[in-house]
Formats: sequence, C-alpha cells, structure tokens
Amino acid sequence: MGLSLEEEWVPRTRLGRLVAEGKIQSLDEIFRRGLVIREPEIVDILLPDLKREIIEVRRVQRQTDAGELSSLRLVIAVGDGIDYVGVGRGKGKEFRDAFNDAIKKAKLNLVKVRKGCGSWECGCGRPHSIPATVTGKMGSVRVKLIPAPRGAGLVANEVAKIILSLGGIKDIRVFSRGNTRNRMNYAFAIHDALKNLMALQLPVDERGLISGTEMNP
Repeated sequence: MGLSLEEEWVPRTRLGRLVAEGKIQSLDEIFRRGLVIREPEIVDILLPDLKREIIEVRRVQRQTDAGELSSLRLVIAVGDGIDYVGVGRGKGKEFRDAFNDAIKKAKLNLVKVRKGCGSWECGCGRPHSIPATVTGKMGSVRVKLIPAPRGAGLVANEVAKIILSLGGIKDIRVFSRGNTRNRMNYAFAIHDALKNLMALQLPVDERGLISGTEMNP
C-alpha cells in the first residue's frame, strides 16, 4: 500500500476515519466489532495484497425506448488466500468500468472464512477445512459445504475452487443443485454459505473449545 492512496483518500465514514488515523489496524477488529465496510479504500489499506480472479464475463443487452443497449457484466472474486474472500458483480459499457465496479463490490463483500477440522474422517485439529457443514443459496442454486479430511483437496467445480482457495481452504467437499451452470448465482451461493458459516453456532466441548475448530496453527 503506497502513501499516495492514503494521501488522496478522504474517508467518508467513521470507520474510514478510524482506519485512516490508525486507530483500527486490522479487518479482524472490524469484524469482531460488527462494523460494516462501506469504503473499498479501507480494504486497500488493511489488506493491500488481495488476489483477484474473474469468475464470469458476460455481455448483457437491454431494450429501451432508444433501442437496444449493450453492457458488460463481470463477476469477480477477491481474497488474500488465507482468511478473507469476497465476491462482487459489476456492470459497465467498457471492460475497465465493469471490472473496477466488480472489484469495488467484492471488497465491500469480504467475509472472514471460518476454518477448522470438522471432518469425522480426520480429527487432526488443524485449520485446513471448515468446522461444520453449512449451506448457501442464490437464485435457484443451492450449495452444501462439507468438511473434508486432510489431503482430500477441493472436491468442487471450478467456480467453487476459485472462491474457496482465495479464502484459504485446502480441503472441502461441495454438493450443489439447481442451475449450477449459472456461474454468477453459483459464486454468490458459495459466498452465502461462507457468510452463514461465520454466523453458525457451534457446540462447545468440555475444554471450552468450539467443536471442529482449530487448536494448532
């Protein structure tokens, strides 16, 4: 993150000002406090090395009184490859406009990926998978994310692999139904499942540890 962005950016929200002033220094703190990110520059400062992958590029045509208008629709996933991932959809007449719009929205849609070892086949206690089974949906697409043992890899289609790997997951099984060829809905269904995973109430064992979560890095 260069100084130029910090000098040019004028925060418009309280959270933005706290980040710009260095009073909040991590996304973990933002999520822990239940704050909402409304400025992509916050992510640029706190997570400057985001990777990005294009999920879909589609030309969309709309009929108006003036005739048929054409624009591009992009779906993009961003993530640090460790803990955070987001999915965004952008539109524009030009590729650059749609690309920048999708990147901005993906940054505002970041979620922290909850890790663990929830597979009954494994039990290693390391954060290579997810701690529990979870579901997500978008449109007609329904997905189920299931913990997998170490070494299983990402047993999923191309779209799910992109998003889950950007979130740092190494082993998982994904089952889906509905119109799974709709890459946009599929991507947002996976993202929805990861959001639901963060909100999932998991049982606590006698040691006070959440079942299926990591004990060792």
